[in-house]
Amino acid sequence: MSVLRTVVKGCGGYLPKRVLTNEDLAKVVDTTDEWIATRTGIKERRIAAKGELTSTMGTAAARAALDDAGMDPQDIDLIVLATSTPDQTFPATAVTIQADLGITQGAAFDVQAVCSGFVFALTTVDNYLKSGEFRRALVIGSEAFSRILDWDDRGTCVLFGDGAGALVVEAEMQNGSTTDRGVLASCLRSDGRYRDKLYVDGGPSTTGTVGYVRMDGPEVFRHAVTNIAEVIAATLKKSGYQASDIDWFVPHQANKRILDGAARKLGLAPEKIVITVDKHANTSAASIPLALDTACRDGRIKKGDLVLMEAMGGGFTWGAVLVRW
Repeated sequence: MSVLRTVVKGCGGYLPKRVLTNEDLAKVVDTTDEWIATRTGIKERRIAAKGELTSTMGTAAARAALDDAGMDPQDIDLIVLATSTPDQTFPATAVTIQADLGITQGAAFDVQAVCSGFVFALTTVDNYLKSGEFRRALVIGSEAFSRILDWDDRGTCVLFGDGAGALVVEAEMQNGSTTDRGVLASCLRSDGRYRDKLYVDGGPSTTGTVGYVRMDGPEVFRHAVTNIAEVIAATLKKSGYQASDIDWFVPHQANKRILDGAARKLGLAPEKIVITVDKHANTSAASIPLALDTACRDGRIKKGDLVLMEAMGGGFTWGAVLVRW
C-alpha cells in the first residue's frame, strides 16, 4: 500500500569563522587540552561573532540546504527550528528565518527540546508532511550556546560551541515498505524529574534574566547511555530493522565517551559512526544536522543509505529517528 514518506532532498550547514581551541580556553579558565580531550573528545569549537545570531546562522544553513536540494525558498511551506538560544523570547526565531528567506506562505515555529531538539523537530515535521497539511519543509537546528555559558565554569564552558544545520524534506509517495526512502521510524521520550541535572538558571518567569548553563555531568552521562540505547531499540523495533542493517550512525555530538558507549551497546563498528565533536564540540540542536552535512559533503552518506540519528538533552529529553537517505 502506498504511503507518504518524509524524504530528505537537501542538507546544509553553517559554522562561525572563529575557532576556539582547548589551548585558547586554557588561557582563560583552569583547564588543559589534555583534560578536555581525554574526558570529552573535544579539541576545538566555533564561536559566533558579535551580531551573528541564531537566526542568521540558521538562515545560512537553510540556504545551503536549499541549494543542495536545487530548490528556491518559495518551494517551502513549513519551517521548524530547533533551538534553546532564540534571538528573542518571542517571536519564534523561525519566523525571522522565514522572513530572511523571503517566504510569506505556510507556517514557521520553534521547537525547544535542548540537545534533542533536531530529533523532535524532524519527527514533528514528519507527522505534518505525512498528514498532507504541508508538502516541503526546512528542518533547522541552530544554536548560539556561547551566549549562555558561564566562562568561569570549566565543567560547562569547554563543552559547547555554536553553529547551524538544516535539512530540506519533501512528502513523497512511497511503496510502504522498509525499502522506502525517507523517515521510516522515530521515537521520542522525556522525563521532567531530571530537569535539574541539565538546565539554565534563568528565564522570563523566574529570574527575568537569560541565565547560564548548569549541569551535573556524571548524572547526565549515567542516564545518557541507558536512555539512548532504549530509544534506539524502540525505533529499530518499529522499523523492522536490526542495528547491523544501519549504514551510518549519526548521534548528537555531546561527548565521545557517550558516543562510544552507545555504539558498543548497539554493536556498531566505529567506522559507521559520524563524529564531529572533536571539531564542533556540543552544538546542541545543531549537532546532528551539522554532522549530517559533514558526512554528506565528504561522500560518506549517499542516497539509499540507512541513517540512524539519536540525541539526549536537558529535560531530560531523548529520541531517535531512522531515515533511508
